[in-house]
Amino acid sequence: MRDLKTVIGFTIKDMVKRKSFIVSTIIILLIIVIGFNIPNIINLFNGDDQSGDGNSKLLIVDSTNLFEGSLEGLNNMELGYDVQTTTENLSFEDIKEKINNEELDEAIIVENNEDTYKLRYIVRDMTMMESMPQDLMDAINGIYTNLQISKLGLTEEQIQSLTPNFEYSIEQTDEQEVSGNVLAIMMLSIVLFYAIYFCAYQVSSSITTEKTSKIMETLVTSTSPRTIVLGKTIGIGLVGLIQVCVFVAVALISAKLFLEPGILESILDMSQMTPYLAVITIIYFILGYFTYALLYALTGSTVSKPEDIQSANTPVTILAVIGFYLSYFTMMNPTSDLNTFAALFPISSPFCMPFRIMMGIANGAEVAISIAILLVTILIITKVAIKIYSNAILNYGTKMSLKDMIRVYRDKNN
Repeated sequence: MRDLKTVIGFTIKDMVKRKSFIVSTIIILLIIVIGFNIPNIINLFNGDDQSGDGNSKLLIVDSTNLFEGSLEGLNNMELGYDVQTTTENLSFEDIKEKINNEELDEAIIVENNEDTYKLRYIVRDMTMMESMPQDLMDAINGIYTNLQISKLGLTEEQIQSLTPNFEYSIEQTDEQEVSGNVLAIMMLSIVLFYAIYFCAYQVSSSITTEKTSKIMETLVTSTSPRTIVLGKTIGIGLVGLIQVCVFVAVALISAKLFLEPGILESILDMSQMTPYLAVITIIYFILGYFTYALLYALTGSTVSKPEDIQSANTPVTILAVIGFYLSYFTMMNPTSDLNTFAALFPISSPFCMPFRIMMGIANGAEVAISIAILLVTILIITKVAIKIYSNAILNYGTKMSLKDMIRVYRDKNN
C-alpha cells in the first residue's frame, strides 16, 4: 500500500508540473469563460447600431396605406424591433442612405400591385440571412388578416371560430416514459466521453515517456509492475477528475455571473440533475476511465518511442469512438433494445447509462448489472494489462505485435 501511495503521489506531481497540462488547462478555462461571455461580446459590438433598449430600428414604408396605420401594433409584440411607419413614398436609395447614416437598421417597403402585395426587406448585410425573420413575417400577416376580418363586421364569436385555440400534447405507446432535455443529455454525454478519453490517453503517454527517459527502470527495481500500473492509473485519474470538477465549477460560476437570468435554463433543462445522478455519473466516470486507462497502459507498454504511441493506441481509440457513438445515436430512440444494449455493453455504458437514468428509463436492476459488467471487464483487463506490462515495460526494441502479446500472456513462466 505504501508503494502504491508513492507511485500515485509521483504520478500526480509529474502530471501537474507538465507545461502541456498547465497550458491546456488554462486554455480550456479561458474558452469556458469567453464562451459564456459571447452574448455580452455581441452586445458590446452591436451596441452602437441599436437603440438604447437593444432593439433594432425598423422603418416600414406603406405609401399606399395598405395597413391603414395598424402596423404600429408591432411595437407591442416584443419582436425585438423599434418600429416606425411612414406613408411617404421613399425609394430604395433613400432607405439605403438612412441605413448608411445609422438612422435605421432595417426597413420594409410595402408594394401594392393591384391583386398582389410585396414586402421588400432591406438590410445592410444579407450574410447568413435567407429571408425576412419568420416571427416578423407572421406578425405582419396577422395584422393584415385581422384588419380585413374587422371590415367584414363579424361578431366576436365568429372571429374566434376562425382562429381556434387548439391545445397540443404528445404521447407515446411504449410503456417506458421518457423525460429530460435531450440537448442537455447529449452535451453531458460528450463532456463525459472527452473527460474519460483524454484522461485515459494520458496513461499511455506517461508510460511511454518514462520508458524513454529510463525512469521506469528505477520504478521497476523499487516496486512491482502491478503497483506501477495501478498507481499511475489512479494518479492520472485523480488529476483528471479534479480537472473536470474545476471545469464544471468554472462553467457554473461563469453562467451565473455572465449570462442573463433564465437563459441557461431556457436552453438546458437541468431539473433532472439530482444528487443521485451526480453520484452515478462520477461512478461511471471512474469505471469508464479505468476500463480505457488500463487498455492504454497495455498499449503504452508495448512501444519504446513516443512517436509510436498514436499508432499503438489506434485500436483502443477506435473502440472508444464506437462506444461513444453507440450510446450517442441510440439516445435518439432511448426506449429501443439497442439503447438498452449500449447501457450494458462495457465500452459504451459509461457514456450511456448516466443519461438513461437522467431520462428516467433505467431501473435499479439495469444499473446494478451494468456496473457489475464494468467491474468484471476491468478485472479482466487489469489481469491482462499487468502481465503484458510486466514483460514489455523494459522492452526498448521494436514495438510488440499482437502475436507477441498473446505469446507473452500464454507463457506460464512470466
